[in-house]
Order: sequence, then structure tokens, then C-alpha cells
Amino acid sequence: MDILPLALGSFAERSTVRTSRGQRISVSATRARGELIMQRQEKGRAIATHRLIERKGELWEVPSQSGKGKYTVDLEKPSCTCPDFALRGLKCKHIYAVEYTLIPPTKTPETPITVSKTKRPTYRQDWPAYHAAQTHEKAHFQALLHDLCQGIKEPAQNMGRHRLPRSETVFSSAFKVYSTTSTRRFMSELVQASAYGYIESVPHYNSILASFQNPDLTPLLHDLIGESSLCLKSVEVDFAVDSSGFSTSRPLSWYNARYGHEQENHDWMKIHLMCGVKTNIVTSVQTTGSYANDSPPFRPLVQATAQNFRLRDVDADKAYSGKANLELVTHLGGMPYVPFKKNTTGEGNGSPLWQKLWHIYQYHRDAFLTHYHQRSNVESTMWMIKSKFGEHIRSKTDVAMVNELLYKVLCHNICVVIQSVYELGIEPTFWAESPFAQKVAA
Repeated sequence: MDILPLALGSFAERSTVRTSRGQRISVSATRARGELIMQRQEKGRAIATHRLIERKGELWEVPSQSGKGKYTVDLEKPSCTCPDFALRGLKCKHIYAVEYTLIPPTKTPETPITVSKTKRPTYRQDWPAYHAAQTHEKAHFQALLHDLCQGIKEPAQNMGRHRLPRSETVFSSAFKVYSTTSTRRFMSELVQASAYGYIESVPHYNSILASFQNPDLTPLLHDLIGESSLCLKSVEVDFAVDSSGFSTSRPLSWYNARYGHEQENHDWMKIHLMCGVKTNIVTSVQTTGSYANDSPPFRPLVQATAQNFRLRDVDADKAYSGKANLELVTHLGGMPYVPFKKNTTGEGNGSPLWQKLWHIYQYHRDAFLTHYHQRSNVESTMWMIKSKFGEHIRSKTDVAMVNELLYKVLCHNICVVIQSVYELGIEPTFWAESPFAQKVAA
């Protein structure tokens, strides 16, 4: 069941029923009233479980669900001093909370408790294609990386000693990150790549290390990541956003108040990315410091992806819940599936979109979760990058750390393309009418 039609027309029904007194009432209104009562009962049970309800004579003091105030409940009438009861005159969640408090606990030792284990969904793996892709990955990686680097234009050099071509610098550095070995031990593999004709000359290992500190490579790597994802443009329409941390070599110490002593660890950098949920290809990426918030990078990630892909579903966790983020996705033609925080209401400062999406999340939760379940693929993407290319950054300077992170993402994308060659039968071609070609050439 798709929840988008429900959002647009579930309350537009005009069927009616006749009561015992001959009155006509709307079926949709009856259904909405029942859902509202069930919602209040659930919230009342939560208040009775997690809050302290005090009795004051014949009255009861019930704390609000947010914990910022208290309301007086009279069970005889019944009535409550909360704005919800004053507005609608119906039993509110605070009245239900008192009723749940007065219910005595039931003991049924004669009835055995049975726990049914939910069967997790499984997905079929094309093992012959997977084995073939893993077996030939290294050879394909060098060939695809070489083709990708051919679109890099060498900047003009008017003076000074002849530089190593930028295409060969990127090839050597990316291949080094793919190997996950130290630069010195990696040189033998680079000699073999030179024999295959992927590079003209073998650079010194210090030249490879120095290239990581070149700030001009950062925007170029962003373009290469975007270019490497374009061959799956016809496959990916649903996307997910998330962030994760990669540890660095910089020491970090703080005072641990719990144990009363200084504690040392390593600092980290955060990477924010947007990926397709079918193949785990990364379509856009942002890097920030360790304590940066998750929500601000959402806009550039979605905008960069929407320039090259058609957006259908965009999944993200509660950290990205915000009116601006939701409106951005819908403006670009997608449907955001972002859960609302616990203290969120359906008002949204008068935003119709906020109210509509909040209604979907509250009253069509099963259909919402069907789409939102795809968000787990972005966590799989993070795990794929860390497990294959390491969750630790070896570089020391800020620029080098950012470039090393981007190289990890680039290597991941090439590996995903190789997997798609065997599983989906695609034929990757780079720089064919690419939106990144002119930018890289500049």
C-alpha cells in the first residue's frame, strides 16, 4: 500500500452511516475519532508508566508528557485542566493516565507466556555474480579507475620543474587507498600497474603522500565521486542519507567525571553521504568536523543528487527531521520518509506539508515503515567503506584527511560499479555528456 495517495485523499471520503437516532455521520469522521481515542490511550499509558501521578484528595495531579507542567484531573466528572480537554471536551491522555494508574496488576501464573520470534525478511543474493565480481575486482578496479582519470584535465604549467600528471597522481593515490597498505609496500603494485600501461611513470612514494595535502584535489574528488555514480542513473531512484565518524591519528583527552580521571582517545572526522538503496552507490558526500550537526549537510547532499538522479524516496533518521528539509525533498520531486521526534506535534507552524507528513507517520505507520526500512542501506554503505578501506584515517593534516576520506568513497563507488557489472549487466562509460566534464576541465 502506497501512503502518498493516503496523504492526499484518505480524509476526502464522503460516505455516511445512520445512527440509531437517525443522524447521519461521516464514516471518515468516525474512523478519525477512533484513531484519536486510541492515540490518547497509548499516550496515557506512557504517562502512567514513566511519570509520577499524585493524588490530592478527590483530585489527581498528572504531569504533562513533556514534563514541563502538571494538570488536575477529576475522575468523577471526568474533567481535566489541560487545553486539549478544554477545546474538545473529550477524555484526554491525562484522564486515561489516571485510569491506568488505578488498574490493579493482574497475575496469571497458570498461563504460560509464549514469545513469538518475528521472522526477519531475507533477500536473495546472486552468489555466482558476487563471486565473479570479487574474484576479478582488482583487475577491473585498475581499468575503471584509469578510464575515470582520463577525464581529468591537466592545469597549465608555465614554469618550474615538470610535475607529475594530475590524472596519474589521482590514479596512484586512489589505488594506494584501495590497497589499504602503507605507501612503501604499495610501490610494487604501482610498478605492476605501470607495466599494464595505466600510468606512464612510477612516482616516488613521497610524491604520493604529498599529493594528499593538495587542496585543489578536494573539489576534483567530489566531481569524480559524482561521475562514478552516473552509470547507475537508470537504476537508482530511492536514496538514503546518514553520517558516520572515522577516527584520526590526533590524540584527544577529556576529564571523565564518572571515573574521576583524564581519559585519552583519538579525534575523528564525520562523513555525510547520500547513497542509492539498491546498489549502495554514493551520489554525493560532505565532510565535517567531529561535532558538526547532521542536519545542515542534508540540503547540499540532496541538491547535488537531484541534479543527476530522479528522486522518488528519500529516507533519513530523526536527526534530519525539519520543515526545511522536508520541503526541499518535495520541491525536488521526491517523497521524504523521515520519522518525527517524540515531542513533535502536527501543527508545524501552519505548514500543510508538515501536517500531511505527520499524519502519515502517526496513522499509517506500517506503510511508512515499509518505505523507511530502506534507510538501513545507508548504514550498510558506511559499513562497506569502513570494513574494506578502514575506519581509521592515516593522514595528519586537515586537507589530507579530507582527501583521504574522499578517496575511500571513490574506491567504494568503483567497487559498487564492478558489482553492478556482474549483477545488473551494466556497461560503465565515463565522461559521456557528463555534467562534471566541463568543471573538471576548468
